[in-house]
Formats: sequence, C-alpha cells, structure tokens
Amino acid sequence: MFNIIERYINNMSVDDVRNFAISKNINLSDDELNFTYNFVKKNYRDFLKNPKVFDIRRYKNNYSDDNFIKINKIWNEYYNKYSSYL
Repeated sequence: MFNIIERYINNMSVDDVRNFAISKNINLSDDELNFTYNFVKKNYRDFLKNPKVFDIRRYKNNYSDDNFIKINKIWNEYYNKYSSYL
C-alpha cells in the first residue's frame, strides 16, 4: 500500500490538489493550495508511519475559516474510512 501511495504522491501535481478540493466544494486560495500541496509532498511519509499523531487543527491558520471547516470534515471522513489500512 505504501508504494502505491508513494508513486501517486511523487506524480501528484498542484492541479490534482486543486481538482480534488473543487470536487469537495472547497475553493482554495493560491496560498492555501500551495500550502496543501507542499505539505502533502513533504509530510506524507511521516503521516503514513504514524497517522494517529497527526493533528489537523495545528494547520487551521493556513486556511480560511470556511475552508478549514470543510477540510476538517473531509479529513475526519477519510481518516475514519481508511485508517485501518495504514
């Protein structure tokens, strides 16, 4: 599973992040988009090794209030759905 995720992240583009956000009704500003893209690219390995340590609230100031509410909701949905696979 780790190899599949690693290949995807290595090939992931800013447009992939933007399109995912749009599909979830989140309109990221350029700063929010760049933060998200760079964060995922730099930190996905650490997250995969120990997802329980990750606290999305630490990054709240990088998003508008409305976007953070949506991102937090999606984060929780995906975490609950997929964390057992990590």
